[in-house]
Amino acid sequence: MRKGAFRLGQVHVLDHPLIQHKLTHIRDKRTGTKEFRALVQEVAMLMVYEITRDLPLTEVTVETPVATAKTKVIAGKTLAIVPVLRAGLGMVEGILNLIPAAKVGHIGLYRDPETLQPIEYYCKLPAHVSDRDVIVVDPMLATGGSAAAALTAVKQRGVREPKLMCLVAVPEGIATVQEQHPDVEIYVAAVDDHLDDHGYIVPGLGDAGDRLFGTK
Repeated sequence: MRKGAFRLGQVHVLDHPLIQHKLTHIRDKRTGTKEFRALVQEVAMLMVYEITRDLPLTEVTVETPVATAKTKVIAGKTLAIVPVLRAGLGMVEGILNLIPAAKVGHIGLYRDPETLQPIEYYCKLPAHVSDRDVIVVDPMLATGGSAAAALTAVKQRGVREPKLMCLVAVPEGIATVQEQHPDVEIYVAAVDDHLDDHGYIVPGLGDAGDRLFGTK
């Protein structure tokens, strides 16, 4: 696979108008920390709504105030959200607003200054994670190194079919993840043009962690 080339079949660009509208304001450099944080949560909630549309249902019977009704509830596995520290934390609350029963794990990675490879320094996943549907979340899919390492970490702990959810990606990052994890479905709100010489997504939205937490 040439650099920057990726397979379309497992990349899902969620182009709902509300997602695209809010993403525009996330990109805007004039958007302050408070609004940026709220918008990231809102987009994460809208994205997970789309990602979970194929969850299996089972029929149950309930008593309404009027009569007995046969209706549906979600069946099967429960959901786990695994943010990549630190920027992935900004997406969690929005998801939990929609799916409050979801469990949350955390993965921490840093880049080795010599090899430039991501090194895992922390991983705490929910109990019985192998029995859950797992979504790894990180706002930016840039080089793809951290996302691929996070997916490796959850697979090593028994997760069989994790999904990856990011706000913005570039072809280089998608290709890296697909090379190492060809089975993983990737969900993004946008695929941007390229990485610059400093590894930033162009046009992107800047440093998501700094903008979420007001740091430099």
